[in-house]
Amino acid sequence: MTQNGAMSDAPDLSDPHVLGPGLLPTPFTADEIRAGCPDGRLIRLLVEPGQGEPFERVNRFAEGDESGAVIEHWRVGADGGVEGEIERERSTWLELQEHAAFPSDRTTRSRETLELPIGRVDCLRYDTRLGPGAESPVATFWFALGHAGMPVRFDVPTPDGVVSTKMVADVRG
Repeated sequence: MTQNGAMSDAPDLSDPHVLGPGLLPTPFTADEIRAGCPDGRLIRLLVEPGQGEPFERVNRFAEGDESGAVIEHWRVGADGGVEGEIERERSTWLELQEHAAFPSDRTTRSRETLELPIGRVDCLRYDTRLGPGAESPVATFWFALGHAGMPVRFDVPTPDGVVSTKMVADVRG
């Protein structure tokens, strides 16, 4: 608030949800993501591409420490097993938080409740234009307040149509 009681447009850089000027607050801090993503957390996603057949993907957290974790991910085969290789990538908790640091001049944030296979979830919804112009395509990300980390649903436009990804399972190790 300003001295006259009006809302200020300046970000509160002391808030750990705000990673810098011109960015909206992220749904979770790096510390909240660390606490919500213990070793063994397994997230199963249904990916529905704009064209082609839907498929499932899995993310699993391992080797977590104060600064980050290894995220293992793979595509689920028709038999329910691993299709291809299990890929492993180390990320810091801050890098994971940065994935949700959207520019305030191209993004709106609202609250919404979704019904997903993981249940009814209260979310912060971010609609972000992918370019500077008002005609730019919009990607939408829903972050469930009770599931710190990645969005529980996201719809991203591509040249082949919108890719819709939904969390279908979230198992803590």
